[in-house]
Amino acid sequence: MSDFTNFAVYHIYPLGFCGCPKTNDYSENTENRLKKIEDAIPHIKEMGFNAIYFGPVFQSVAHGYDTVDYTKIDSRLGTNADFAALCKKLHENGIKVILDGVFNHVGRDFTKFVEVRNGNNGYRDWFHINDGNSCYNDGFWYEGWEGHYELVKLNLYNPAVKEYLKEVITGWVKEFDIDGLRLDAADCIDIEFFKKLKNVCKEKKSDFWLYGEITHGDYNHWANPDVLDSVTNYECYKGIYSSHNDHNYFEIAHSLNRQFANGGIYRNIYTYNFVDNHDVNRVASMLKDKNHLNNVYTMMYTMPGVPSIYYGSEFGIEGMRTAYSDYELRPCLDLDSIPNPNYELLEHIKKLGVVRLALEALKYGDFENINIQNEKLVYRRKTDNQTVFVAFNLTDRVERIGFDTGCNAKLTDVLNGNEVIDVNGYYEIEMQPYQSRILVVNDGSFRVDFNADNTDCRAAEIDEAPANEETSVKAVKTENCCESNSDNAENTTKEIKPGIYLHFKGGEYEVINFATHSETGEKLVIYRNLHNTSEVWARPVEMFAEKVDVDGRKTDRFTFIG
Repeated sequence: MSDFTNFAVYHIYPLGFCGCPKTNDYSENTENRLKKIEDAIPHIKEMGFNAIYFGPVFQSVAHGYDTVDYTKIDSRLGTNADFAALCKKLHENGIKVILDGVFNHVGRDFTKFVEVRNGNNGYRDWFHINDGNSCYNDGFWYEGWEGHYELVKLNLYNPAVKEYLKEVITGWVKEFDIDGLRLDAADCIDIEFFKKLKNVCKEKKSDFWLYGEITHGDYNHWANPDVLDSVTNYECYKGIYSSHNDHNYFEIAHSLNRQFANGGIYRNIYTYNFVDNHDVNRVASMLKDKNHLNNVYTMMYTMPGVPSIYYGSEFGIEGMRTAYSDYELRPCLDLDSIPNPNYELLEHIKKLGVVRLALEALKYGDFENINIQNEKLVYRRKTDNQTVFVAFNLTDRVERIGFDTGCNAKLTDVLNGNEVIDVNGYYEIEMQPYQSRILVVNDGSFRVDFNADNTDCRAAEIDEAPANEETSVKAVKTENCCESNSDNAENTTKEIKPGIYLHFKGGEYEVINFATHSETGEKLVIYRNLHNTSEVWARPVEMFAEKVDVDGRKTDRFTFIG
């Protein structure tokens, strides 16, 4: 099993970061632009990253995902020797190397496809080719990835193609000593190919990490003992920024509960978490209020899974894709001349890196929502040795949020000066505007030293006093209004009956039926808008029955009126 649970990943798109020309002339007069990444190692280490995911580095036509030669480093970046030296330097600094495995498609200049274009049909079955003609007037039709005919889809059912890629990956491990692969467009690739790939990689390195780019579908299909170690968490990527924009922590709390809580559908998957990457707009461009950036990253670092940051986003840089290009998402970046750098955010991320490595509960602990409100949220991460509460204030004012600590002990806020707070059961904690707090239950002696190397930090043994049973029960009843296990969901379904309901914002809706999600087993309420009966909606029963915070007062999201 890969020991990737300890990873914090820095994501670099080398062709952009290093300032490479947009198109490749395949010149042999190569400049070692990879030296720029080597120069950035101190910055990367200072933020606490111990792994780098490199976007495409092999010879390509333009953007890297149109591979020409899987065995040669892109000549715009440097040589194979240059990249091998960079990987060696990273390993010397305790940083793992993860490459982009672009195996779903190749570029039109890929050697085997050029052979076919030149009339050599010996490689025709390496691709999905039929009679007809392409938009490039090749004299034959071929399948491109999602209609992009500059990206020629490989036939991964062909044993010769599989064997070729097996040799390619074996060569990468041998030449560059890589530690993992991110599998591009994984939800478009046959599962059987990944099973063989996993066997090949694990034979070379038992701790080799394989994770897939999955934009939709059931993550369990790809992330399991037979296929891949992990997948990209696109559900929470969207939920994190939109819950801040809408001032609705119920959205992300629901996703986290659905995925990782007791009975969660992805509880056994250690997902790859992100708030932006080379394919989506920078989170600083997506947020309506940039004051939420700190909380966004606190959430990503403290939720279950591997946190990752896309280069430059630690400074709060912006970038939006256009209808025709992702180029603005992949800029050349000089660390000494960042445009309008947000150094406060950078320091916050440095702290988060230290805290996560120091706290076992954030890396391995169970997840549970404790108190959910529109603009305030508390959740708990817990192992046998350690309990950590993470609290958020989304507002621009000082707020208090209560939760049941389940103990008579102390809380150390390791994110905010190691402040020590005495608690006894239920406690209301004060939150500054836009603040997040990471609170470790302990005897008062626990500290995180931000001036020391915490990479090998182990959680201290914590003696928790037994919970005050009476207080605990009362707190659950009054504060944790969104219980989410299957039994509770079933009971909630029984309480919700067909009829007319008033939404807290004033709209009237009719509950017409109930359903069960075919993939997840989640209970759903089916209802329609009485003012527009063509609008039929499905909402998880927990969300339908939950209470929301309106002007500091709790009220039902939907109230039965007949």
